[in-house]
Amino acid sequence: MKNIKKVIITGGCGFIGSNLVKYLLKRNYFVINVDKLSYSANLYNLKDLNNKRYILYKADINNQNLFLKILKKYNPSIVFNLAAETHVDRSIDSPKPFIHTNINGVFNILESIRFYKKNTQKKIKLIHVSTDEVYGDLNKSKKRAKENFPYKPSSPYAASKASADHLIKSYIRTYNFPAIISNCSNNYGPNQFPEKLIPKIIFNILNNKPIPIYAKGLNSREWIHVEDHCRALLLLASRGKIGQNYNIGSNNNLTNIKLTKLIIKKIKEKKEYMGKKVKIIYVKDRPGHDFRYAINSNKIRNALKWRPLIGLNKGISETVDWYINNIEYFKSISYKKNLLRLGTKI
Repeated sequence: MKNIKKVIITGGCGFIGSNLVKYLLKRNYFVINVDKLSYSANLYNLKDLNNKRYILYKADINNQNLFLKILKKYNPSIVFNLAAETHVDRSIDSPKPFIHTNINGVFNILESIRFYKKNTQKKIKLIHVSTDEVYGDLNKSKKRAKENFPYKPSSPYAASKASADHLIKSYIRTYNFPAIISNCSNNYGPNQFPEKLIPKIIFNILNNKPIPIYAKGLNSREWIHVEDHCRALLLLASRGKIGQNYNIGSNNNLTNIKLTKLIIKKIKEKKEYMGKKVKIIYVKDRPGHDFRYAINSNKIRNALKWRPLIGLNKGISETVDWYINNIEYFKSISYKKNLLRLGTKI
């Protein structure tokens, strides 16, 4: 396998990570998946994977010694870091795991790669997957955040991701560290844990339950299909400029209530899945809830000729179909973890 490119994906059993694993395997990469298998990771996401170019290590990115051993054993050319705590509501209830994984974990990855690179002289780069939430609430500005937009995170989750971005940028400046940061908008698609909005809506409809929507449902988000995100990440790894950060998004926004009604419409087309108890209910808003996220992704479009290929209408239809055809996915997840409302303890 000397001529096959080897990559490490941290958090490869999660939503975006598992989609990236499959995307890269189809393109003949050798993929080493490092995942501690926390609550949002799910082996179901890669259940049909039987590939000699894939290996899974159950490990925490905070285990620096083990991570360094994996680097030395496989000599990957790329590390994609997707290991993260990502749910805002959970970060409100319990910020500590977000600090541990999203900041300390990134520090350990940086130190491991720095030591590995110094002692082996081998070429390697880090593609760190961040978020548009680091830019904060853009409701008042009415602008789309460019890569040089000031960071104004609102939640403990967003602050932990912003902290990691700053840490990486300091390593780039001080150590000439080979890293690229991606700041992506809201992802959707297959394998997403149902604490997030789209799979939560689908789960509740398929289980004949009301759909809870925060406040009046007017919060605005920018949505991108996970496969479009995976294409962008591979482009960054192959042609992105070291030391830069790139926004990845659709440049199109939709309110939560309009998105909810779109999903209901798609499932109504499959009449047998709509129960009598399915209805939209408005619930108390999340503390510190950002009203609008919006990023300008012209940089990656112009520099790398990337653009999203999957429109929201098609993407939502395919996502609904995936969950219907993989109803066992929901059964593989604890109902308590799935249904419990979080982020209200302040």
